[in-house]
Amino acid sequence: MPADHRPAKSVRVLLAEDGGTAHGALALLLRMEPDLQVVAQVASGDAVLDAALTHRPDVALLDVGLPGMSGLDAAAVLRDQVPDCRVLILATSGRPGHLQRAVAAGAAGFLLRDGSVDELASAIRRVLTGETVIDPVLAAAAQSAGSSPLTPEECASLRAAVHGTPLAGSAARFPLSEAAVSAHLATALAKTGTSHPAEALREARRLGWV
Repeated sequence: MPADHRPAKSVRVLLAEDGGTAHGALALLLRMEPDLQVVAQVASGDAVLDAALTHRPDVALLDVGLPGMSGLDAAAVLRDQVPDCRVLILATSGRPGHLQRAVAAGAAGFLLRDGSVDELASAIRRVLTGETVIDPVLAAAAQSAGSSPLTPEECASLRAAVHGTPLAGSAARFPLSEAAVSAHLATALAKTGTSHPAEALREARRLGWV
């Protein structure tokens, strides 16, 4: 039986969404729910951990595409550093790879932002009872798509190349031989159908593979 994480009083919510035309609207709508309290708002993934440690939310709502650290990476940090906080990932589009990464990062739910506030509020309450809440359309798409074809080494090789890390530096970090790093990079380019690491990383992110 799943553990019950429901607090005795109102649910404390941390909201992390990038700044845009609708920034703040979601927090305003959530505050209209009598049992939900938005205790912190941040606009980048890098600010999530500090906000969670300061405000101790019961649930964190994280945009998948936060600037700085992504919502998926921030979810993994919260899993390790603030394990009592349940995480819901919000996305503007349904990419199966993102769902798979969210689950791997310990997220309790994955929803599309175009859903209603009632559905989101219900999801917040449900994850606190130990449920996992995933948009059903996205779940079906993820099952059909399968897992990311990129290995961890290929993903790391792509990121290192985009950030200008020389082959010798990447080899020492993994650790792998320079030839192996070069091979991983070439395979990643082939799998994404691209010819440049930056282009490959953009395509992999578009597909939700990294």
